[in-house]
Amino acid sequence: MAKHKQGFPSSVHQRFQPVVTSLLDKMEDGREFESLLKYKVVNMDGVAEIRKSLAEIRAVRNRPAICYLSNFVNQNIKSSISIDYRDDLPFYEMVSSIEDAVKEIDVILATPGGSAEQVAKFVDKLRPRFENVAFIIPSMAMSAGTIFALSGDDIIMDARAYIGPIDPQVPNKEGRYVPAQAILTLIEDIQKRGTDLLSKGQKPLWTDLQILSQLDGKEIGNAVNASRYSIELAENYLRNYKFKTWDKHSSDGRVVEGAEKQKRAKEIATTLCSNEQWKTHSRGITREIAWSECKIKITHSESIQGLERAIRRFWALIYYMFENSSTAKIYISDKYCVFRGDPAQKR
Repeated sequence: MAKHKQGFPSSVHQRFQPVVTSLLDKMEDGREFESLLKYKVVNMDGVAEIRKSLAEIRAVRNRPAICYLSNFVNQNIKSSISIDYRDDLPFYEMVSSIEDAVKEIDVILATPGGSAEQVAKFVDKLRPRFENVAFIIPSMAMSAGTIFALSGDDIIMDARAYIGPIDPQVPNKEGRYVPAQAILTLIEDIQKRGTDLLSKGQKPLWTDLQILSQLDGKEIGNAVNASRYSIELAENYLRNYKFKTWDKHSSDGRVVEGAEKQKRAKEIATTLCSNEQWKTHSRGITREIAWSECKIKITHSESIQGLERAIRRFWALIYYMFENSSTAKIYISDKYCVFRGDPAQKR
């Protein structure tokens, strides 16, 4: 799986264009991705190129970074790009590759989501090891990825980035994954209608009874437990890590009590898990909405001199590589690298 040199084919836009071996050297500010399409890339050392971009971020942040990146760009990828149990070993090795003396780290995260249980394992590896963890989100960190980011002392988002609702997906009788909160919301709606009709001496709606008869008790139980688990993780991570240095209220300078942290953490976690609030599991939550509707403090990348440019260059490079390769996931740092390919595609 680990590859120290990775070539990436040219796209159709690059036909008969000048040949280059480095993309970062040709990248133009403000049009980072578009500027790359002028060139045909041959024999590029993909690992060296990513590490060169990471060095730009480290020069600003003065701390190492590890990357967990899923290829949600190339729609031809058939392999799983979700957070799952197969991530456990490479993620553990990547964390272990960081020198013992390092106590502060950035996690650059791009994922459509996945297993909250696996996220808990990630956090169990990171938080005992580092005193300060910041998550940098250049594009999207959805669902379980959002829960993961909430375990950081800081969340840094680009203006184009977004997180997502944390309502879990559970398998139904056919094996298809459906939003747990959608199931619970449906049951609650049916219950309200039925109670109202019974109070008026009428029978519950036939269609509602048919829907309930099709629901599996195990499916409902999974929906309840999975939702509680997501809320519990998010609540604990917020209280223990994100709110660790929240000592005073910004409005009036009052000291923040432990009970206030607990209350705010529960409110945020419950809101993020609410199907009624977001309507769809794939809803993108920008950094502005994260603050206005959830009261999650997000650091804007442009507020740190030089970081916005470094992040945009990094993501344009990764986006280009993902679009033009069969790589499903990348785990990479200064001293560790695994490219997980898609076996369904020829290389």
